[in-house]
Amino acid sequence: MTSVYESAGGREGMRRLAHAWHERVMADEVVAHAFHHGFHPQHTERLAAYWGEALGGPADYSRGLGDESRVLRMHSGEGVHEDMDRRAIACFDLALADVGLADAEPLRGVLHDYFAWVTTEWMTRYPHDADAVPTGLAVPRWSWDGRQQDQ
Repeated sequence: MTSVYESAGGREGMRRLAHAWHERVMADEVVAHAFHHGFHPQHTERLAAYWGEALGGPADYSRGLGDESRVLRMHSGEGVHEDMDRRAIACFDLALADVGLADAEPLRGVLHDYFAWVTTEWMTRYPHDADAVPTGLAVPRWSWDGRQQDQ
């Protein structure tokens, strides 16, 4: 069976989606606040590598950019921000349309579910203390059936 990553266009599809999402969040007055401190010049490429790995692609993020503990620490310690999370998900859904995946079922639904889960459940696990994130975590994997527990 083709992976979610492959169905979404592989490495180039992840880059297009990450770019479209980033453009959308930077235009959103609430979500853009998450980037008020700036961001890495290759933010969208790094994000694409992370999403690609999570969705069944190569482990480019883990091999060259860091582990899941690093990602969680970047997203932790800022408190609870439910409105921002909802808006980030809405931006993701619009980005899916921007890259031509809005009508590509079941792919669109799987990508939405992944992003909603990672945004509202996974990245919010340590809202008050980034130092509480355990070391050595692996990027969580997601497939057509949702989160893959045996990593």
